[in-house]
Amino acid sequence: MRRPFRARLLGALLAPALIALAACGSEGGTDVAAATGGVTVTHAQGSTTLPATPEKVVVFDLGVLATLDELGVEVAGVPAIENLPDKLAKYAGDDYTKVGSLFEPDFEKVNALDPDLIVVAGRSSPAYAELAKIAPTVDLTVDNTKFLDSFRERTTALGTIFGKEAEVKQRLDAIDSAVAEVKAKAGDRRGLVVLTTGGKITAHGPGGRFGFVHDELGVRPAADGLKAETHGEAVSAEFIAKTDPDLLYVVDRDAAVGESGQAAKQVLDNALVKGTKAAQNDKIVYLDPFTWYLAPTALSSVDSMVEVIGDSLS
Repeated sequence: MRRPFRARLLGALLAPALIALAACGSEGGTDVAAATGGVTVTHAQGSTTLPATPEKVVVFDLGVLATLDELGVEVAGVPAIENLPDKLAKYAGDDYTKVGSLFEPDFEKVNALDPDLIVVAGRSSPAYAELAKIAPTVDLTVDNTKFLDSFRERTTALGTIFGKEAEVKQRLDAIDSAVAEVKAKAGDRRGLVVLTTGGKITAHGPGGRFGFVHDELGVRPAADGLKAETHGEAVSAEFIAKTDPDLLYVVDRDAAVGESGQAAKQVLDNALVKGTKAAQNDKIVYLDPFTWYLAPTALSSVDSMVEVIGDSLS
């Protein structure tokens, strides 16, 4: 029978003393962290020490959830969310305890699970302090102003926690190579990333949630001075026409979160947008809502994002 985490924690805390005693009559010392399986993880809100590889994990971020699924790591608790892609559809079932939403944890349910590790990021990061009172918690929020470096750090942390370092490194190295290839293809082409929701349009530039397109993949921003706001800067079809991008990348937020309303293609179905170079050259690219809006920091998401932008530059 699996011992409660607190019992294992006590054992891990006693282990260094026992190891030190055992080492007294031997040559050299002992790496306590390696011997006990412990690791200290630096994250967005400090550092957290885990005495052993976590067995019962609660995840509040879809990017992290997707990455752990790809790495074959089991989780116990997840947020309740609809519109999951087929590859993650099992997490909507009863086999996984629903511990609140992406924004609001159900602290009682989290506590009842007695987890070894809680992971927050992005939308759930404000709950870090309260969740850390329940169990060891890490905040794997990715910094959009240095997306690739931050993404590598956070994903490497997951690999370290769960003993998947080699697999994670291989995947990250492949992403770096693909990014370099796409950046070399970008040339002088100008792109604009827009998001539609409720029939309205927002534009996103460098340093923001979709800044990866410009900052890392080398597509020149078609509009200067866009604020790096989480929700973007409100714009109109007239703005898109005036900006006249070579490439227009579109995220449909309503499709991502399952809200009814005008689809992105309907919002942009007008003469102003149709007159742009992007439209005339068949370079309006509708981006996968789950990948780009809900889980942009998953390993598979970044793989896909790089590929899609690369294909648009062909």
